[in-house]
Amino acid sequence: MSRVAGKRYWLVGASEGLGRALAQAMAERGARLVLSARNADRLADLAASLPGTHEVQACDVASAASVQAAADAIGPVDGVVWLAGVYWPMSAADWDPDKAEAMCDINLTGCARVLGRVVPGMAARGSGHVVIVGSLAAFRGLPGAIGYAASKAGTMVLAESLQADLHRTGVRVQLANPGFIRTRLTDKNDFSMPQLMEPDQAAAEVMTLMEGNRFSRSFPVPFAWVFRLGNLMPDRLYFRLFGAK
Repeated sequence: MSRVAGKRYWLVGASEGLGRALAQAMAERGARLVLSARNADRLADLAASLPGTHEVQACDVASAASVQAAADAIGPVDGVVWLAGVYWPMSAADWDPDKAEAMCDINLTGCARVLGRVVPGMAARGSGHVVIVGSLAAFRGLPGAIGYAASKAGTMVLAESLQADLHRTGVRVQLANPGFIRTRLTDKNDFSMPQLMEPDQAAAEVMTLMEGNRFSRSFPVPFAWVFRLGNLMPDRLYFRLFGAK
C-alpha cells in the first residue's frame, strides 16, 4: 500500500505543471488532497478531474494574511507539499528589482510562511510529512539565475534545517530537486535545457521520494550529477566552467 493512501495532504502550488501532475499521482494512490494556489477556478477543475474527493483552498503565498486564513480553514493535515514558485531568467546586468524580489518572496519566504503555519503542529503531535520541491539550481550560483537560484538555495537549506531539527521525531522531511520541467515557466528560457522532463515524469520522481525513506532526491540522472560535482569544485574552476561566457 502507498504511504500516502488515506492521508490528508496540503498541496501548495497545485494548479498546473508539476503540482497538477503530482496531485494526479497522489490521488491515484489514495491520498486526500487540499489543493491550493491563487486561481480557485483552476483548482476546482483539477479537483473535479481527480479520483476521490478533495478540497480546494485558494491561497496567495505572497500574503501572510492569506496563508494564515488558509491554514486556519484547512486545519491539521498529515502532510504538506510545497510546489509554488515563480521564475524569470535574469542576469546581473539585466536585473529587474521587482521580479528578483518576487522570486525571493514567493519561492523562499512563501515557503517559510506556509511551513510556519503547519510544522509546529506536526512537531507537537510527533507525526507528519513535509515535502519541499526545490531545484537543481539550488546547489550553486548560476549565470542568468539572479533571484531564482538564490531563492531555491534558501529552500534547500530550510529543508536541511527542518531535517536537522526533526530527524529523531515522527515528522518526515524530504527535499526534491528537479531539473528542467516543461511548464509555462521554462517556456521563458531561450537556451538548451538538457534532459527536459514532462510534468508527469517529474511527478513520478517525487512520488518515488515520498514512498521511500531518503531525505532528498535530485533528478534527472545524470544531469543532477553535474550540479553535485559542481558543488565540490574549487571556486576558480567552477566559475571558469559554469560562469557566463
